[in-house]
Amino acid sequence: MSAPDTMAEDFAHLGLDELRAATRKWATAERARFRSLAGETRDEAERLLLAQGAALDCAPLGLMSGAWLQWLSSMATADDQAALAALALYASDVGVGRPHDSRGAAFSQLLRVLKVGEHAQPAARLALDLRVADEAFELAALLLLMGRHPEEFHAEILGADLCLREAGLLPALELVDLSGAGIEVSDLNAGRPRIRSDAPGGLPAAEQALEARGNQSGPLSREAHGFRWAFTMLRTWSDGLLHRLAALLDPAHRAAEMLRARAREGSVYHRNYKLAGRSLADWLKEAVDAPLPLLDALATSPLIRPGKPERSPLINGLVGERGAMFRVFTPTDLEILANWIRSLPDTDKQGTSAAATDGEDLSMLGGAPVADAGTEKSGIPVAGSVKNRRQRDIRSVFPLSVDGDSTSAEHDVLPASLRDAYVRLQRRAQSPALSAYARTYVHGWLGRASHRLADVGVPLPEEWPAEGLRPWLANQHDRHAEEFESMAEAGLPSREQLIESTVQLAPLTMIDGGWLQGFTDYELASSDIGFSLFETYWDELGNGRAELNHPLIYRQLVESMGVELPPTGTIDFAHWTGFEDRSFELPVFWLSIGRFPKAFQPEILGLNLAMELSGVGGSYRRARLGLRAHGFSTRFVDIHNTIDNVATGHSAWAADAIDSYMAAIAPPSGTRARDELWTRVRTGYRALNPPSGWSARRAQRRAESASRPL
Repeated sequence: MSAPDTMAEDFAHLGLDELRAATRKWATAERARFRSLAGETRDEAERLLLAQGAALDCAPLGLMSGAWLQWLSSMATADDQAALAALALYASDVGVGRPHDSRGAAFSQLLRVLKVGEHAQPAARLALDLRVADEAFELAALLLLMGRHPEEFHAEILGADLCLREAGLLPALELVDLSGAGIEVSDLNAGRPRIRSDAPGGLPAAEQALEARGNQSGPLSREAHGFRWAFTMLRTWSDGLLHRLAALLDPAHRAAEMLRARAREGSVYHRNYKLAGRSLADWLKEAVDAPLPLLDALATSPLIRPGKPERSPLINGLVGERGAMFRVFTPTDLEILANWIRSLPDTDKQGTSAAATDGEDLSMLGGAPVADAGTEKSGIPVAGSVKNRRQRDIRSVFPLSVDGDSTSAEHDVLPASLRDAYVRLQRRAQSPALSAYARTYVHGWLGRASHRLADVGVPLPEEWPAEGLRPWLANQHDRHAEEFESMAEAGLPSREQLIESTVQLAPLTMIDGGWLQGFTDYELASSDIGFSLFETYWDELGNGRAELNHPLIYRQLVESMGVELPPTGTIDFAHWTGFEDRSFELPVFWLSIGRFPKAFQPEILGLNLAMELSGVGGSYRRARLGLRAHGFSTRFVDIHNTIDNVATGHSAWAADAIDSYMAAIAPPSGTRARDELWTRVRTGYRALNPPSGWSARRAQRRAESASRPL
């Protein structure tokens, strides 16, 4: 099972097409190597052991498959075709429109089927699982880190992603019977479009994302750099995994690694028990780093009957209900030890019985039971420790020279104005100062929205209704229709008034969906509550299609009015003299709260409902009359009046998301905690149009001051 020849090849001179061909060739050969390893197994137990080990080592990539794409779209690029193509690819990976249907969720199901998934949710917890080798995290961790710098590494991310999709199903998963596990292969093979997904995915969509960016395929292109790096990392990891799995077939190796997992805790005990002339406590201290000497000493001790596990005191009397080592070893531990003892040459040597060890300090041999996330429970070898998980700066590891078209990090200073904040908050870049500004702004805006909330009418009920929000939603829709009918005869705005109001709404409407930007987060995007919010965001940006992209449709409307606006994500747009300063107040709130999808989730849910319901059945229809009267396209209001509908559209999804949140999160009815949670939802709803009087503005300033760190 030596490494294939490609491990030693130099790929520096290859362009993307040649790299893709080399990857396909490598993947085919690598799968054959893992199939060969499977052929060396002697029974079903060993085949399961290999499958478990392979799945665990693949888990850092599998549980987050595609997550490095989650920030490639932003409000600054909401109408950019390259960002839309990347978003379409990502939407397929997260299973847009369905909860718990991401590629990562499918991999989590595989781990559960193999009974090694206890540390897989949330995926970040996997870093505490010592059964997974440090090497298994390196590629996935660096990809995720690159994903946090999308402006800087957009091209490299797409190149690396293309490599993984070209490789297809991770070669080690050849050891897993996916059909027997009930797992759809297209969910785990990132190169294949997913069967249940309406969004384009897999290798074809990755190619489209590269094409939309206008990539250069030569060996010096940034995409080729990213592909080459990922290919190198993938080959190195897979080769190491093959050798780690081969070691699993050695019973002594498995037993030694199991002892290593128990040694640190066990070394506190057994000072009075001698093994081969040394204190067992000293043996165990040594076994933390080198367990094989302890294993050899045990093999010749009275505790072991070589070839006869059923007669060996170590795993019989001592671990029984009355034994000194009761519950020290798990059933899997005992199976590992039994297999090792069975593999030892049977010398028929007479040993002592379990009774002969009475009085010796063996009560904690191998370590006290520890209910820790890193505790070995499956027979897969322990691969490291949490403190040894390697931490590296991306630029010290990622061998790329980023050329001049990448965006440098923002200076860590507060925005100088609302317009400055509008520009910076559209992008995904993070800095402590920008985050602090956004958080303070949100607290202030919500302070204003909550001002006299209990004293004035807010459409949302004072308590979350037991029947959910759908009946209330239908009533609101009826009210909107009645208001439209009552105003049917009212005068329409003049052409100049219509153009002015349309232009002043541009900073808001050109970031349609900005309050939901945080729900592109991989795990939120496929959660019970967040999946419909991500689908709403996906719809606002046109499902990857320019002709359905809401910011683009609105820009076309403004252009038809004779107004040429700079690109939305630019300083020129924010400082365009045709905008009034007040036109940026609500957009900055949207962009700010969108950065905190967890901290302000109830407020976002309320805001989302208010936004999606605001025009349906009423103001959209009235706006349509005004646009038609002056000869402008009604496409923007028409698409919103249908897509936001209260039966199957965004308004319905928004109400359902709140109901799901309250049903899953809210404390029992009538409690203060439940009332406070619902108040936060209602505050978010009111935040779309908060009061603007002097006392409300004073409440805003107080909330801002209270939120600033001392």
